[in-house]
Amino acid sequence: MRNLLSLFVGLVSINFSIAQSTSSTYSSLGIGEFNNSGLTQNQAMGGMGVSYGSSFSVNNVNPAISVKNYAYSFQAAFNYNTLDAATSAGSDRIDGGGLSYVTMSFPLIPRKWSMGLGLNQVTGVDYNLSVESPVVNSSLMSINNIQGRGGLSEVYLQTGFMVAKNLSLGLHASYLFGSTIRTNQLELLNEQGNEVGISSEYYERTTFSDITFKGGLYYMAKLSERKLLNFGAIYHLFGDINGKEFAKMAELGQSAIPNSPGNVLSDDVSGSIFIPQRLGYGVSYEKIDKFVVGLEMQHQDFSQFRGFHGGESPLTNSYKISLGGQYVPNPYSIERLFDRITFRSGVEYERLPYFLNETEITDIGINFGASIPVYSMSLFNLAFKVGSRGTVDNGLIRENYFKVSLGISINDNSWFYKKVFE
Repeated sequence: MRNLLSLFVGLVSINFSIAQSTSSTYSSLGIGEFNNSGLTQNQAMGGMGVSYGSSFSVNNVNPAISVKNYAYSFQAAFNYNTLDAATSAGSDRIDGGGLSYVTMSFPLIPRKWSMGLGLNQVTGVDYNLSVESPVVNSSLMSINNIQGRGGLSEVYLQTGFMVAKNLSLGLHASYLFGSTIRTNQLELLNEQGNEVGISSEYYERTTFSDITFKGGLYYMAKLSERKLLNFGAIYHLFGDINGKEFAKMAELGQSAIPNSPGNVLSDDVSGSIFIPQRLGYGVSYEKIDKFVVGLEMQHQDFSQFRGFHGGESPLTNSYKISLGGQYVPNPYSIERLFDRITFRSGVEYERLPYFLNETEITDIGINFGASIPVYSMSLFNLAFKVGSRGTVDNGLIRENYFKVSLGISINDNSWFYKKVFE
């Protein structure tokens, strides 16, 4: 236990510095790109996790399903993604990665009451834009380099408990924290490409910290001895997220330096953003120890989003549809490792909350992955996603991407059963 707790603390420390694993131009809008696809095993099934979870995997999508964890489970994963961002004029390649999450779950009363805790990335901001345009009534050319990074993370505590036969409820409480840093550097060039005047830089850092809650419901309908129909639902209440803003205008390279010359526009001014609630629901058909197939949907109306300075939201309603499943040839096979591997795949379609130049921005991805037994009940988890978001029409950007999640699940049930022999 001491070793596992030391590992947890160590990974959390790393996560504070390298959690950012999102690279997308569209993360410049709102509070960034949301991670609604769960852990590695969920990602491999198109983000499915509202209506299904296994006994040997943590489920942080629907806390009510955590009652199925009759064994201790510790999970962590690294993510990496690469994308080609293209406009009608050209393209560029971007990549990013880091530690994605650290989480654990354990039963207080096996199959009746469980607890879990972890650290997870909620949103990510990572973009770098360069805009060249002529200065009106002048021969000069302006170059704006616009960059952003950061996002929101959560430390959470969740519990799931059985309230009636085959019916469980769950609660997920999060301490939400993080910051976004956005800069805009402006340079003026003459016809010969030489710098004119003094280049300026706008620097903005917004730091957030608050508490949010998510509730979950899970019902298992028994169709026969080994066939189940699972129903799940979640409601994530975000609301007002408190924060502080620091903003400064200065010469290029000076705005982020404390006490350097420049004009401080906001000096840790208190405020908040409003993130709308998220609703999810789904159904899955399961043949125990053989296969699962499910269909799930999540909604979040970002037209209600309010930024730090208020005003009307530039965002719109969003939703995500996940169709996925898993298959294991023979979980009881002793001789062949291949027969005990759980294979997963899924399709994920999302209408993003961005409506730009009279154009809806959508994201579609194909997912696949596996869980490979490595020792006793522990697993090595893999998930891959190939997808595309956006379009090059109407002056917008299309991003073709490839994502990888590599994780491990350490499971053990020896702590929760009395010894028969010493």
